[in-house]
Amino acid sequence: MEHEQHEKNLELERLIFFSDAVVAIAITLLALELKVTPRGPHLTFADIACAWHSFAAFFLSFMIIAVFWVNHHRFFVYIKDIDSKMMIYNICWLLFIVLLPFTSSLVSNDFFNKPAMLMYSINVLIVAYFQNTIWDHAVIHKELFKSTITTDVEREYRVGCNLAIGNALFAIGITFLSPLLAFIALFGRTFMFRRSAQQYLARLTARKTAKGKLEKHR
Repeated sequence: MEHEQHEKNLELERLIFFSDAVVAIAITLLALELKVTPRGPHLTFADIACAWHSFAAFFLSFMIIAVFWVNHHRFFVYIKDIDSKMMIYNICWLLFIVLLPFTSSLVSNDFFNKPAMLMYSINVLIVAYFQNTIWDHAVIHKELFKSTITTDVEREYRVGCNLAIGNALFAIGITFLSPLLAFIALFGRTFMFRRSAQQYLARLTARKTAKGKLEKHR
């Protein structure tokens, strides 16, 4: 029994270390797309300014991957075991994380191109979907969780994942109107969604508490 538990712990650690390494490589690959082409014999500030789209795509992708990694890290603070399905979901999540430098390069090369931003937004959507699937799988199979997990944490992360999917879907839809607006929508996601999830759950709890008090007085 002790040996079996040790094997499970080792399997979990290997998955986490492998995921961290792949995410680190994906973030590093983003920098390879940062290119400034001098128009004259020497590099000028104007040349750097003209490459703003490359830096914008890099910064957005860096922040998006970083947020996905932070949430992945938070998930596995509460997950103690993995099964074959979770491993598959995690590998699929990594597959589309690694694809982000490529779709980011499409945006970097032509910032206002609708197909480029559409491909990028779809990529973000698929990453968000598989991250949500990892958490949902753990929620369904409670034995994968540590005893420290609470219902509030379960719901907060679930709402956060759903908001991330909604944000990516919104970016896909608005891309056809304006790639710039889609970029802004995706950028805003990196700062707002954990707090939005917490605020949503706080309001939901407050409404339930108020309803309970009202029914009690009746």
